[in-house]
Amino acid sequence: MHEQDPTEQDRAKHDQVEQDQVEPVYADHAASAPMRLSARVALTNMASLTGNPSALHAAGRRARAALEDAREELATLLGAYPDEVIFTSGGSEADSIAVLRAAEQLAASRPGVLVSTIEHPAVGSVADVLGVRCAEFGVDSAGHAELVQLTELLRRHPAGPVGLVSLMTVNNEVGTVQPVELAAEIAQQAGAWFHTDAVQAFGQLPFDFGSLGAQLASVSAHKIGGPVGVGALLVRRGLQLGRYGLGGAQEAGVRSGTQPVALAAAFAAAAREAVAEQASLTMRLRQFRERLVTAARPLGGVVVNGAEPLSPAIVNLGFAGASSDDLTFLLDQQQIFCSSGSACRAGVHGPSEVLLAMGRDDDAARGGVRFSFGWSTTSADIDRIIAALPAAVCRARAVPR
Repeated sequence: MHEQDPTEQDRAKHDQVEQDQVEPVYADHAASAPMRLSARVALTNMASLTGNPSALHAAGRRARAALEDAREELATLLGAYPDEVIFTSGGSEADSIAVLRAAEQLAASRPGVLVSTIEHPAVGSVADVLGVRCAEFGVDSAGHAELVQLTELLRRHPAGPVGLVSLMTVNNEVGTVQPVELAAEIAQQAGAWFHTDAVQAFGQLPFDFGSLGAQLASVSAHKIGGPVGVGALLVRRGLQLGRYGLGGAQEAGVRSGTQPVALAAAFAAAAREAVAEQASLTMRLRQFRERLVTAARPLGGVVVNGAEPLSPAIVNLGFAGASSDDLTFLLDQQQIFCSSGSACRAGVHGPSEVLLAMGRDDDAARGGVRFSFGWSTTSADIDRIIAALPAAVCRARAVPR
């Protein structure tokens, strides 16, 4: 076995020490954002609160009051009524409850379900459960929903009249902002309910459930600097979803389980800060996005996946001749953390289903690298990414295929 030269060992140790001393660049906010100080404080303060919010004694009533305070604040920030906010364990559960319960409620009279081809798996995989009852409408090469196809499917769904349409507000891989207001109107005119996964929109773009026209919407705390483990499903007043799963159905007769008071309070704290800074954050992130795209283009063979309107928080770039796995690994070695796709597909090595839906070939669908920004992103972070990209792309292109 070949022994490493002592000089090489010293050099390797020195390089490792230097790397360890470099402050990491976190460019994966779309997967999960760092927790805000306000959320950490709220979580810590409420963690010491004893009592089940369903209990009738004084401790339970205190917990209930804290829970409802969080619900009311979130409702205000989301443009909803408090009784329209159902706490969940996150965006995936909110999506699942929305599409499965709505489909079940409407199955007798309107069995058809329509979802876009670029949905989060919590929505997109509903086809595996519902079979022929679920059909998909596509997107164009820029990643925007084909509303003409949606309209046609609403008229001619193979399973019969459509009860539910689901289209995410912002795609989590390429950042395309979808025409959800128009899609909701089209669905409503056809007599269908409309659901939107707004997980990547809330806190990054203006969001108002009251004026959206949707019957259902999903949001999550950890994308905006809140804790992992809590989200919300917004359900329009007057809609009856019925119970989801077994248990006491503590959340509006729909979701069961003891409500997480501390998580809800931390969610509300993060949302308060996110909404307050949303306009200025959008402006700052848009500048970061433009800087990164401008710096990447001279590297040659660069494709910007997606086209305006786009979220300022997500940049998806393809580099001809370089795989996303190789490039993200090389950037990781430079303490720059980005991703080769959606975190909901973590561990699944294959072409991006979103890029395939946009018409990319297999190679291009394997090459998308997602940089996603948020409240903690700084100008210095963008400088580091821009400085590291040329060498990383060059090395990734040199990897034998």
